[in-house]
Amino acid sequence: MAMARFALASVLMLTITHGVLRQRLPSGKRIWKQLFMYGLLNITLYLGLYVLGMQEVSAGLGTLFVATNPVLILLINTIWFKQPIRLSTVLSFVLCITGMLCAAYPLYQESHASLYGISTLFLSMLSYSAGAIYFARQDWGNLHILTINGWQTLIGGICLLPFTILVFDRSANVLEYPWWGAVAWLAIPVSIIAMLLWLYLLRDNPVKASAWLFLCPIVGFAIAAAWMNEPLSWHTLVGVLLVLAGLYLVQRLKAAKN
Repeated sequence: MAMARFALASVLMLTITHGVLRQRLPSGKRIWKQLFMYGLLNITLYLGLYVLGMQEVSAGLGTLFVATNPVLILLINTIWFKQPIRLSTVLSFVLCITGMLCAAYPLYQESHASLYGISTLFLSMLSYSAGAIYFARQDWGNLHILTINGWQTLIGGICLLPFTILVFDRSANVLEYPWWGAVAWLAIPVSIIAMLLWLYLLRDNPVKASAWLFLCPIVGFAIAAAWMNEPLSWHTLVGVLLVLAGLYLVQRLKAAKN
């Protein structure tokens, strides 16, 4: 399903950007290297690990992990560019980790999450955060953002192909309407529209852009409870509040710097 999603999304984007908008093709070793690295971080590692982790973690908890990206982005940015780590940065990281563990506890007890799933999701978030910083720090010249997204999606999908072939099980894939509907949803609203919006935000500032991920745990847990009957408890509420508190500290730190 992930491979079909990336194939459909990349074909649509590259057809529009090069066939309809007549945007130029990427040129030069540097640009292709940047596209490869971003595709590797943002598609192959992030979404590859995310798919594996979400098989053993509840949908609501998965959105809570996404909301930790602002903290991870700030930490990676600090370490990458040799900037001093402030106490508020450490505190925000501790709050987010504590919140995730608190929210995960009842889900783990009721088999809605496993240690393997949680660890895999955390690694996927590290890759996603590193990819966000990498994109924001690179000089893309006048390359159209749709071109960047189209090629990084295609390259990231190709890098994921060997692993897909290794574990592919034909009997587990029922290629009927629900399957194609899910692929279309993941390809068009998510990989194309949402990712383009995310890239536009990242071009300004990766830490500032990540503030929009505040909505993920709140909306995610609500949708998971309403549509998938996932349990909500005081652990969930406390976990979400701790994560939001950690994220709030990150934004206050950013505001103080500005």
